[in-house]
Amino acid sequence: MSHNVRMARATSEQDVASAQELLGRARAAMAAIDYFDQQTVDRLCRAVAWATANEQTFGRLTRMSVEESGMGSADGVPARRWKILGILRDALRTRSVGIIEELPDKGIVKYAKPAGVIAGLLPVTNPLVTMVNMTINAIKCKDAVIFSPHPLSRRTALETVRVLRAALKKQGAPEDLVQCLERPSIPLAQELMSICDLTIATGGAAMVKAAYSSGKPAYGVGAGNATIVVDETADLAEAAVNTRISKTQNHGSGCSCDGNLLVESTVYDRFVELLQQEGGYLASSEEKWKLEQAMWDAEGHRTIETIARAASVISEIAGFTLPAGKSFIIVKEDKIGQAHRFSSEKLSPVLAIYKYSGFDNALKMVADILDVGGKGHSVGIASFDDDHIHRLALGAPVSRIMVRQPNVRGNAGSFTNGMPQTASLGCGTWGGNITSENISVKHYMNTTWVSRPIPEDRPDEKEILGEFYNSEIF
Repeated sequence: MSHNVRMARATSEQDVASAQELLGRARAAMAAIDYFDQQTVDRLCRAVAWATANEQTFGRLTRMSVEESGMGSADGVPARRWKILGILRDALRTRSVGIIEELPDKGIVKYAKPAGVIAGLLPVTNPLVTMVNMTINAIKCKDAVIFSPHPLSRRTALETVRVLRAALKKQGAPEDLVQCLERPSIPLAQELMSICDLTIATGGAAMVKAAYSSGKPAYGVGAGNATIVVDETADLAEAAVNTRISKTQNHGSGCSCDGNLLVESTVYDRFVELLQQEGGYLASSEEKWKLEQAMWDAEGHRTIETIARAASVISEIAGFTLPAGKSFIIVKEDKIGQAHRFSSEKLSPVLAIYKYSGFDNALKMVADILDVGGKGHSVGIASFDDDHIHRLALGAPVSRIMVRQPNVRGNAGSFTNGMPQTASLGCGTWGGNITSENISVKHYMNTTWVSRPIPEDRPDEKEILGEFYNSEIF
């Protein structure tokens, strides 16, 4: 998602000095923990996770974030607390100090080393989980991290960093392993990215582009426009519940939230009915028009006052009232393309629903929607037909496909799937990213491969060239 505070000013001498000072402190902190073993590092990861994910602190920081930016929801905190504990679980199961892997048959032994000082660029809608995610993974690999928050969530970021530093200090570790820009700006963020060893950018397209233009390595994440196929074999009641969970968490602000539903024609009416029973409000054609005027400006950009807001707030801005008990808005759509706004990313509890006949048509519609936005991110499928799942997986230009589960929970890892738990989702070259993986511990380290001689493994020339051995020469 992209919320950019436009600042025309160039990088000042003060920006340069300020960034250099933070970098110097980060390097000193890393040097001080260079001798830490795996057990010590893992203990620190647990300490920062507890400090931020305990119910009291997590609730306080979440409310603070919502109040400060006006975006997102303070409901559903338990699920997001558990996300941190899931990230910690994965980190604790990974080796990150000394020897991390041995391949005796290849004569290879791999050693982990820190990636260095990380510039952590934060999204406005979910600074808390993103910060703790980066801190756990950075400390796990003996890196330091300097956060560059979005100006609209600066106070929350600074308070989260205060808590993280207090937890480190209590354990006798250098607080400067975690730092934050006091007065974030685009020029200062750019300066930071150009001097740090690695940037991890979770946020809008402009931010990710800036990270890739910094001259230093960067992991960026792509935009979402999650599209879910509901075929004739689906458990419709379960699929409707999954959509509600996905569409209402944090007011639909996550890029993994269901944006578009493609429903097979024979189950379409029943599914629309079930969505309404789950709290979906079916907008009339007039209300759909009003929503479009409210949610997009003349240039086709999403309006900031309708991003990550409650469905009732969005309907109010659009000029109609949502009945009590309705938590998300359903818009019927049959057109796909840049000119048809509802086929693009909505970042809100509003979803578009399409009808399809024949699975080939569903596959084509998925591809067309991803051409509008969200290529590389994710799709979901509510189906028990393995052939449908297989065909979708073969063709869809996405990094992850969730089968029969809420997309918003599944993509970034849950306790009922095997995806690595994270707050940063790579979208591959489709989404302009360097990796299509969930960004996890392994992306925060360098590895040294030590190679010992092995018995010769040279193939027979005739065997390896097959039919081309001794054939015509050009």
